[in-house]
Amino acid sequence: MSEFLKPQPPRVVAAPVDQAQLLDKAVTLFTAALVVTALYVGRAVFIPIAIAILLSFVLAPLVRLLRRWRVPRVPSVGLVVLLAVAVLGGLSTIVAQQFADLTKELPNYETTISGKVASLKRFAGGGGSFERAAAALRKIGGQIAETAPAATPKPQDAGSGPQRVQPQNKIEPVPVEVQPSDPLSFERLQTIAGTILEPLATAGIILVFVIFILFQREDLRDRFIRLAGSGDLQRTTAAMNDAARRLSRYFLFQTIINACFGTVVAIGLWFIGVPSPFLCGALAALLRFVPYVGSFIAAAVPILLAAAVAPGWTMMLEVAALFVILEPIVGQVLEPLLYGHQTGISPIAVVVSATFWTWLWGPVGLLLATPLTVCLVVLGRHVERLEFLDVLLGDAPALTPVESFYQRLLAADSSEVAEQAEEFIKQRPLAEYFDEVALEALLMAQADVRRGALDAGRQVKIRETIDELVEDLQEDGSDPGPAAEGEDTPEERQQASQLSVVCIGGRTPLDESAGALFAHLLRSENTIAPRVEPASALTPAGLLRLDAARADVICLSYLDSEVGHAQVRYGVRRIRRRFPRAVILTCFWTADEVPARAQQLCDAAKADKCAFRFGQALHAIREIAHERFGAQQAIEPTPAAADEQAALKGAA
Repeated sequence: MSEFLKPQPPRVVAAPVDQAQLLDKAVTLFTAALVVTALYVGRAVFIPIAIAILLSFVLAPLVRLLRRWRVPRVPSVGLVVLLAVAVLGGLSTIVAQQFADLTKELPNYETTISGKVASLKRFAGGGGSFERAAAALRKIGGQIAETAPAATPKPQDAGSGPQRVQPQNKIEPVPVEVQPSDPLSFERLQTIAGTILEPLATAGIILVFVIFILFQREDLRDRFIRLAGSGDLQRTTAAMNDAARRLSRYFLFQTIINACFGTVVAIGLWFIGVPSPFLCGALAALLRFVPYVGSFIAAAVPILLAAAVAPGWTMMLEVAALFVILEPIVGQVLEPLLYGHQTGISPIAVVVSATFWTWLWGPVGLLLATPLTVCLVVLGRHVERLEFLDVLLGDAPALTPVESFYQRLLAADSSEVAEQAEEFIKQRPLAEYFDEVALEALLMAQADVRRGALDAGRQVKIRETIDELVEDLQEDGSDPGPAAEGEDTPEERQQASQLSVVCIGGRTPLDESAGALFAHLLRSENTIAPRVEPASALTPAGLLRLDAARADVICLSYLDSEVGHAQVRYGVRRIRRRFPRAVILTCFWTADEVPARAQQLCDAAKADKCAFRFGQALHAIREIAHERFGAQQAIEPTPAAADEQAALKGAA
């Protein structure tokens, strides 16, 4: 019977499954899989299109420049495309010539390479390790050869057995002699044509797409706006134009910087004496589009060439020094100066995108990974339907500061909350951080309490995390800590000029958390001695316990305005009956706009003062201190709070 009368825990009811949401997720996953499959199967078509789109972003600023000079559209596009074809064609010819020369000279470097390998053997200890490893490999190879089955002898090669008599009427085989084909035969011409025509066809497709994209740029933009949503044409058009300009500027400057990087590398290698310097410079310019490791991969080729050409190690060290000096200058000085160091992509997204596009399109995908991912992130920021791309790939925080604060409270991670607060208060006052971030997070928690998603145990955990946060934010020496044996307590050491403020949580641990934050804010004042009491302090026994300590100001902390008028009014009445000389401050912590109910609560409470934000409450306490002690003993704030006074003068 006693078990039946005990209060039963609330039954957890599973939320109904949203069939429409599940169907939408399934459609999204199917669409993503279909897109990836299409990109992989049709890579022969999509790779030229992707290259053409990126080239159009690079060439679009030049076309716009000619248009500003009153050059018609057709000549503008034609001149820019012809210039690009001439530059790329000339560079490709030089690179191909130097590559052919390098392949011819590679056999001549065999002696130098053998000498360096021998020196490495001597450096490794007389070559003993290398020789032992080679001998072991040879021994294993011999054992494998011994265990291989012997070849079955042919019948005609048999030993002394009787010879078979060939039939007399058997036709002897006619010997066939294979003659080398004519160098100009059809098969050879077909092989040469296939090798040459394939890249030429790809280049032609890219050229055609670039021309059409530059000609139809506005029409393509309008069609994309229609697909993205034409509900707000002005906003969508402005966003698309801004995104196109930013992408064009980014790709153009990145291309220019990488080209300059490759040019300087080629000139430096030419001075050092490395063969095929222009080939190495072009490779460095291309590989620099690969994030993080592109420059290191590009440096490997000239370093190996230097090791193969020169008998000593000086040339190789000079080449390594060239890249070590040049890459930080370009990456840390020029790039931030021209278009900013950040690409808008998170570091992990850069690595993942490079892996994905390399798997999808091979080496070409590795070169296009970062530009394509930048395009996807920009689309995610300006197109609502593609917002998930910005969340997955962008470098912006996935959670707002308020959401991050609340999440850390739920995870009981006070160290990250304190780190966030310390970064904020380096530029703005602590009261603003409590108002804009901490209070908003506690209001989110209170909303979860109202809908039954946050139980009492987790509220207590949030209260403990807030206590840890307050302790982490304490300045050195600001918290006196417990008194030693035989020493007066902090309450006993209070002078008459100190204002004793007691912050009482009105109902729940969340109300106590808000009171604890306000008490920490008051500790920045040298002449204010705050302390926090739980909601049980409003009971008769709790008020009797408070009688033992002096209380100049009693602050009632209620998180939001969802509290009964009678509860607040009776609480104020009990405090006034027990502490007739204390000033009562009721704090209904709310959002930026004070709701009408909070104002009604403030009027019905019959308290001396009322506040809705931390800044207002701090200003009210300062006014009470000024009224209590007069101008002769005005409050002297700490240096940390001195900067806040100017910002909070007009908060009330």
